[in-house]
Amino acid sequence: MSRSDFFLGIDLGSSSVKTSIFDRKSGKSIDSFTYPDSEMEIISEQDGWAEQDPNYWWECISHTFDHLRESNDFKSIRAIGISYQMHGLVVVDKKYNPLHNAIIWCDSRAVETGLKAEAEMNDDIFETKTLNSPGNFTASKLKWLQDNKQDIYDKIHKIMLPGDFIVYKLTNNLTTTPMGLSEGIMWDFQSGTISEDILDYYNIKDKLIPEVVDSIGDQGTVSDDIIERFGFSKGLRITYRAGDQPNNAFSLNVLEPGEIAATAGTSAVIYSVTDKNITDLNNRINTFLHCLNSKTRKRNGLLLCINGSGIAYSWIKSMLKEKSYEEMDIKSEKINSPEGIKFYPFGNGSERLFGNKKIDSHLLGFDFNKHSNNHIIRSVLEGISFSLCYSIELLRDFGVNVETVKVGKANLFLSKVFRESFINSANVKLQMFDTNGAEGAARGAALGSGYYEDATEAFGSLKIISEEIPNGQNTYLDRYKDWKNFLNKLN
Repeated sequence: MSRSDFFLGIDLGSSSVKTSIFDRKSGKSIDSFTYPDSEMEIISEQDGWAEQDPNYWWECISHTFDHLRESNDFKSIRAIGISYQMHGLVVVDKKYNPLHNAIIWCDSRAVETGLKAEAEMNDDIFETKTLNSPGNFTASKLKWLQDNKQDIYDKIHKIMLPGDFIVYKLTNNLTTTPMGLSEGIMWDFQSGTISEDILDYYNIKDKLIPEVVDSIGDQGTVSDDIIERFGFSKGLRITYRAGDQPNNAFSLNVLEPGEIAATAGTSAVIYSVTDKNITDLNNRINTFLHCLNSKTRKRNGLLLCINGSGIAYSWIKSMLKEKSYEEMDIKSEKINSPEGIKFYPFGNGSERLFGNKKIDSHLLGFDFNKHSNNHIIRSVLEGISFSLCYSIELLRDFGVNVETVKVGKANLFLSKVFRESFINSANVKLQMFDTNGAEGAARGAALGSGYYEDATEAFGSLKIISEEIPNGQNTYLDRYKDWKNFLNKLN
């Protein structure tokens, strides 16, 4: 088989790193590896803070490379694609060493910074240019460093998103993308350039922003030391870079206006593609560039995020001392309902759905005489699915026709109870595909390298493996309405 057939996809999450080798001819992954086995540490020195060591990300990626090269010839890899956790902030000095832990997506320290900007800046900027208020996103996190850690801020040579840092580790070059800047609220959708309004208000010098390159296409050549260390072919290039949620949509062939993807990993997300500039001044829905956006074809992504999803299920697993997620799923199926227990998965920082409020997680309605682990597990699965349904409702309020949602065969969507609860409470058809973020990044690398003529060809091999529709029973919908009634009191 020709060496030109293989592409490497890296998916940098906040829980783990997954790397896959994708065969263009068969349209399938031939090998993959996830590291670490346990979830990556999230450092929380103060309430609402969430940090990770960016050098540890690179250690994890290197570990996946080392594992995969034991049984695969890395000289057959023709290009690399990268998916990464969105909205984080990495700051480096002139020697490109991190000056601070990465302030990641679920960190809440910059909420007040964003609220102040929202109160003082002209609403027209948010409505027509950035399409979002600065909120708790990357630009606000950088401003927080400026205001609270001036000694570190003064040493900053460049700022990066998590994916930009990984590109640097592979190429020794610092670059970013319009998509990355849009998710950091540093992009002007009107002019198609870096947002001078945000940079001026926050007193951020534009020299801190790396060179801007497109998400699909040449991101840089892998450095000689990395080539030698891992046995790649000389001249190997990175040709795709995207945040995890646009990449998840891309992986599922969600590319055209009206198409919708969902994921339920560490966080739970509804992502809808549009060709319009849509602004929600309540900041519940965020508009960012989609990876397929170009000067001739506008593609934005509407994103609704619930911070606590898989992390909530993981927490319950630990607290209940359950052995595996598979056993938890089986226990959830042994009963027909949580018998009155309600779970609210909002314990992972401030939530955009509620105006960046930190409303915390809640587990309500225990009866010591009748409830068991089974009931708690089921209540968590239903509560997370209900939060996704709540997001679907918001999209419909904005005029988005939500009929079909595409998902990967992974994470909470592996649970029958979770799928049934989501499908019936949101009244949607669910299409499942056997793909993941790492495979999607590898497809993106093949597309960005020109091995596919267009996205249609790139996804020609992607097939639906299952399709589920609402069962016509209202029990889930009734529980969702009851769940939402208390949520309105929390909010």
